[in-house]
Amino acid sequence: MCGITGFAQRQHDAQAARPIVKGMADLITYRGPDGEGYYVDDMVALGHRRLSIIDLEGGAQPMYNEDRSLVVIFNGEIYNFQALRAELESAGHTFATRSDTEVLLHGYEQWGKALPGRLRGMFTFVVWDRANKTMFGARDIFGIKPFYYYHVDGLFLFGSEIKCFLAHPGFVKALNEKRLPEYLSIEYIPNEETMFQNVFKLPGAHCFTWKDGELSIERYFDIRYDIDETKTRADWEKLITDTFAESVAAHQIADVEVGCFLSSGVDSSFVVNEVAKGTPHVKSFSVGYAEEKYSELPYAQAFSKEIGVPSIANKVDADQFFEANRLIQWYLDEPMPNPAEVPLFFLAQNARKYVKVVLSGEGADELFGGYPMYCQAVHFENYSRRVPGAVRRFLSRAAEKMPDFKGRHFLVRGGKAPWQRYMRANYVFESPAERDRYLKKDYGSPAPETFFKPYFDKVAGLDEPTQLQWVDMHTWMLYDILLKADRMSMANSLELRVPFLDREMLAVALRIPRRFRCDTEHTKIALRGAALSQLPESVAKRKKLGFPVPLNDWLRQDKYYAMVREAFKGDTARQFFNVEEICRLLDDHKAGRAKNMTKIWSIYSFILWYDLYFVQNGAPEGVYAAKK
Repeated sequence: MCGITGFAQRQHDAQAARPIVKGMADLITYRGPDGEGYYVDDMVALGHRRLSIIDLEGGAQPMYNEDRSLVVIFNGEIYNFQALRAELESAGHTFATRSDTEVLLHGYEQWGKALPGRLRGMFTFVVWDRANKTMFGARDIFGIKPFYYYHVDGLFLFGSEIKCFLAHPGFVKALNEKRLPEYLSIEYIPNEETMFQNVFKLPGAHCFTWKDGELSIERYFDIRYDIDETKTRADWEKLITDTFAESVAAHQIADVEVGCFLSSGVDSSFVVNEVAKGTPHVKSFSVGYAEEKYSELPYAQAFSKEIGVPSIANKVDADQFFEANRLIQWYLDEPMPNPAEVPLFFLAQNARKYVKVVLSGEGADELFGGYPMYCQAVHFENYSRRVPGAVRRFLSRAAEKMPDFKGRHFLVRGGKAPWQRYMRANYVFESPAERDRYLKKDYGSPAPETFFKPYFDKVAGLDEPTQLQWVDMHTWMLYDILLKADRMSMANSLELRVPFLDREMLAVALRIPRRFRCDTEHTKIALRGAALSQLPESVAKRKKLGFPVPLNDWLRQDKYYAMVREAFKGDTARQFFNVEEICRLLDDHKAGRAKNMTKIWSIYSFILWYDLYFVQNGAPEGVYAAKK
């Protein structure tokens, strides 16, 4: 697990390029405090920061093949590297190390652009072919590991984090202001754009080629459902159990100790239980709050005790939460107002005192049908089957004009297409009209749901709950869940592995019929059934909590209310927002007239982020200390 960065041009001064690429890598030292390495020639500069996990002595990067015609930098882990190594050795390739990195070099020699499709793991990598003056790189099929790029006027910059680009003199830093409305509505930008102009995300399951100043990007893997109706629920539960056991074993490959994150839910409990079978004293890590009603610690600690696993826990108070949030916005690169990132940061910070690698439960909800909105989608599907479209549309228009009543929201949404009622599109504000009341400018932005329509169009033939799962995998999971997991763990120099997000687990998930994933009342049906054979019933059937945070209450306390109000009246707020309206939003929340926490935090997070990257122009105090 590491951090990578670099740049390419048709021609540059190699001597001048070296300190630049080192400066870029220095900005992500916390991703790899164990070592650094660089390759520079008259076209390319590559930088690497290393967190040593496999082949501690021999896995330094950049790494070269035998004749040094290829050089690679790599962030991630390849879980099938031993099988690939054996295959490559049988084809005549000679290996000099025990690391998974070297498989990328010989794999590229053997298979070229087909290499990423053979890899099982989480990764981004870049290979520089010195003989052909060609750069090739790829990102894993889920997008677990991040990759950003900037390609302007012949300059190609890339890195594990956007902040690397700040150290390059050719990078023109500018706010992608036209996307501010979408950020406020959705909490992220649901496509390849970022909040920086001309900075893009390489999507998961994509690779790129750079040659002669030209950049081309293509998909190398598609997530496609292929439902198998021949198996019973018991068959699926056994297949999940067996495949998960193998995935967890693969994800434990390391030359350092591996621990686990543990919340109160079934996903992380399933992970910890499986690891504990082969490692009885594996350390589990949990986080909570002094405010008992928000804390998952009692559940997690009771489960740890029941299966005999050491439980290491820490609690976060309001002062810590608010003090850390500014630092966290720096680590995130883009503004992100999901409060769960703060306890996750402290969880990772505590775990890093004991281990270098943890396994976690991300991805189970998206693959196996874990969100309540998938149950709602079953209701909409049944409604659509029973009521003609014309009638549903008529009832939707009529209900929109009526005062609120029980069932009104369902009728309004029931007359729309799945992409139009996708709840994550208006995740923060009820509507674009409400959101725009708080903005100083009229950006003429399209409705947030239009950003999701291209995703729904690609899976229009699937049932609605399955459509939602597929869209979540390509948006919410990629741009929220996995982003915060990567950033909060790597901010603390901790490698986080996600055994649910594995190629073999995906192959199972894509074949499970919808009725074994969710119905009108139940989520993750087959997965919970598999867990029930392994875990206490109270854990296997527990509803999803999802890192609850007492922020709603804290924002009503004078100290934290005053902190946010000061930001709401500052220069950045005045530049982008209607100050009178956002202060009223905060005041109404404090007085108990409304629950505006999500809206307040979305605006406040943007202000903190903008101040760091565009006003202060640098990292807050404490960035490098966080890795210790």
